[in-house]
Amino acid sequence: MKKITLLTVVLAGLAFASCKKDYTCKCTTTTTTSGVSVVTTASAATGKMTKKDAEAKCNEGDASATVLGSSVVTACDIS
Repeated sequence: MKKITLLTVVLAGLAFASCKKDYTCKCTTTTTTSGVSVVTTASAATGKMTKKDAEAKCNEGDASATVLGSSVVTACDIS
């Protein structure tokens, strides 16, 4: 009986571990020109995904560049 209960608990845990949920990708962009920084934020829904897939999709927004003397850095995280 204990083995059946333990097996049921393990299977239930595995079922919940791979559930797809709605996540929000929040990105912060910092633009620095001549020592002055401007920070902007944006967020977007990822749709129903696993946490791993949502993190990968959200991290596609990470970027950095220097354009005409201005530094632009964007960092994204899920919540």
